[in-house]
Amino acid sequence: MDAIHTEGFDAALTLTDHIEHLPDRKRRELARIIEILFAEVEGFQASKLSEKRSAGRILKVILFGSYGRGDWVEDRLSGYRSDYDLLIVVNTKAFADEHELWEGIEEQLLKEQIGHRIETPVVPIVHTLQDVNDQLARGRPFFVDIARDGIVLYEQPGHPLAEPKPLTAEEKQHEAKIYFEQWYQLSQEALTGAELMLERNIWRHGVFMLHQATECAYHCALLTLTLYSPKSHRIKVLRSQAEGADSRLIAAWPRDSRFSRRCFELLSRAYVEARYSSKYKIADEELAWLVERVKALQAVVEAVCGERLSI
Repeated sequence: MDAIHTEGFDAALTLTDHIEHLPDRKRRELARIIEILFAEVEGFQASKLSEKRSAGRILKVILFGSYGRGDWVEDRLSGYRSDYDLLIVVNTKAFADEHELWEGIEEQLLKEQIGHRIETPVVPIVHTLQDVNDQLARGRPFFVDIARDGIVLYEQPGHPLAEPKPLTAEEKQHEAKIYFEQWYQLSQEALTGAELMLERNIWRHGVFMLHQATECAYHCALLTLTLYSPKSHRIKVLRSQAEGADSRLIAAWPRDSRFSRRCFELLSRAYVEARYSSKYKIADEELAWLVERVKALQAVVEAVCGERLSI
């Protein structure tokens, strides 16, 4: 794993000189993202009086996935574009659990994208160094791949990753089978519940259950293929990770029209807003489309996971 050693935030801006396999505009975007990340952390901590809450530190920022490997996609015809996948490694669990901070960073990065200052979507995941090293010691393929292929965009010296200890093929197969059986059933059950509710015009809980069917389907794919899935309800994050694990999953959610993008956004927001916001609205046409896309997603997940389990 190629490391770019830095001792402070400003050094991150020199990234444009280091990621040679990426175009200039991508390197500039990544430098901007690192700038935003550290600025948001600094602002958040400055507003906290608690010494404990201001003691959190970012130890590493690692670019992984398609932009780390160099096989990213930007397809104007389909509307699909690869995300920047970033692993943010921090020093404490309390810092990793500062959801207000990390959600604020995601919101700020989204604003940058909407304002066309950043073209590429950003999907960060946050783990402590201890957790990452535990995952490596347990041979989780997701983290083993990051340790092998990821590019360190920022690093505080003195915090090495553990030496990976890969699982045997038999161990991987056993765990993957258990994960598939659990999560695919959960996805199917959630879809059944959604359809029953929608038939009775219980649409708020119905669309929430469509979100749950989607979330479980992505957890199923990720856990079966990589033995890891982020502890997240955000289907945008899960979709990005799953599509990175197997590109055939991209077809489940078309991005080539405003209607399809709006429907996925409504589904993403349903986890909270469908239950708690009186302003949340969704049309029958959008609900019907979402039901069909969740079924399509489940079919692709079953196929790719079945292929994995037959090895």
